[in-house]
Amino acid sequence: MSERKSAFIAIVGRPNVGKSSILNKMLGEKIAIVSSKPQTTRTRIMGVLTEENCQLVFIDTPGLHKPRNDLDRFMLRSVNESVAGVDMCVLVVEPDREAAAEELQLIEKFRELGLPAVLAINKIDTINDKTKLAAQISALAKLYDFSAVVPCSAQTGEGIDILKKEMRGLAEEGDYLFDEDTLTDQPERVIAAEMIREKLLRLLEREVPHGTAVFVERMKERPEGGIIDMDATIYCERDSHKGIIIGKGGSMLKRIGTYARQDMERFFDCKVNLQLWVKVKEDWRNREGILRSLGYDQTVFDE
Repeated sequence: MSERKSAFIAIVGRPNVGKSSILNKMLGEKIAIVSSKPQTTRTRIMGVLTEENCQLVFIDTPGLHKPRNDLDRFMLRSVNESVAGVDMCVLVVEPDREAAAEELQLIEKFRELGLPAVLAINKIDTINDKTKLAAQISALAKLYDFSAVVPCSAQTGEGIDILKKEMRGLAEEGDYLFDEDTLTDQPERVIAAEMIREKLLRLLEREVPHGTAVFVERMKERPEGGIIDMDATIYCERDSHKGIIIGKGGSMLKRIGTYARQDMERFFDCKVNLQLWVKVKEDWRNREGILRSLGYDQTVFDE
């Protein structure tokens, strides 16, 4: 029997608890966008970690929240499908908080499926009195038979190695699911679009970013190599939002492009010639045709 082990693992939790940050920290690469604003992740992003004869395939899911439009319903379905199709889950919560309704809902799903689950209490670097963790761990441990409870910080890296060790312990013997050098299943265009969307989330006012989407129209490496030419369109819902995204004299769009290009050049390890455009698509989050064209899963619309 093979000495190798592998597992599919869903990283789940409420919005803005640090699921994507934990994924990026474990992989040592930034494949999932991170923002202080909730509901940053919209689709299931797969990251692959292969080390110590064990391959862990992570699925970073959107934060569980009450759906308000077709895009939100897609995101909720994405979470439910992810939990139903994995070997184990990592439930990410914040410190010094009681279990929220969304977390209780996820725990009930674990129980229904009989899923092994690890509880990760993230952001412990934000609390001064660590003794408060004991009471929280005790309360949460009564809700489900977690395989392990791991206080950690995606920001500092504290507890991340322990978290990986616990997951490796739950993996089952079997060959790898992906090549050893695989980092993610996301197409390069999707990764590039997400890097642009992250800058929108970080730089724009609260009401604008969640009404935006990014589509990479063209991505082509020059024949002589070393440079990628990329054209991308930012979609927004209102003319007023378009003005905010572009900024005075194009200043905001230039900042968005500069920061996104810097991330892309680090990730793709080459120069990137990035051209950005902004277009208005009113109420696109409730327009099935536009959601399909932007690559959001079609099954949400078929029920």
